Amino acid sequence: MPDDTTVPAGMVEVPALGSVADAWARLEAAVAARGLTVFARIDFAADAGSVGLELRPTRLLVFGNPRAGTPLLAAAPTAGIDLPLKVLIWEGAGGTVTVGYNRPEWIGARHGVPAALQARLQPVAELAAIAAGTA
Repeated sequence: MPDDTTVPAGMVEVPALGSVADAWARLEAAVAARGLTVFARIDFAADAGSVGLELRPTRLLVFGNPRAGTPLLAAAPTAGIDLPLKVLIWEGAGGTVTVGYNRPEWIGARHGVPAALQARLQPVAELAAIAAGTA
């Protein structure tokens, strides 16, 4: 549980070892090792800094596998609002680092994804655990 927020519905938050940069490095390495496509790397703190604002380290990785995601989108087009998969890593006010992602079951239920296709969303949990340093 993070030190400065309540967990939003459908989201999982995992305390991470080390810094945001440490968790980010573990996540990127795991995504690359699995041959997944990285669609976006967003460094919210750097973006804030570019306009003269301060933000604790906060990064989002958007990634996936079109072979896995396309059947989900074909079955439930609204799933595109939650796909590709995303992992958010941030430093809370107390200095703790957290890895967060949308619960695969929540995405599936939210969009009525057929049960047979929901397993395609599960890798996000393993990747988040790796990023957190708990896998």
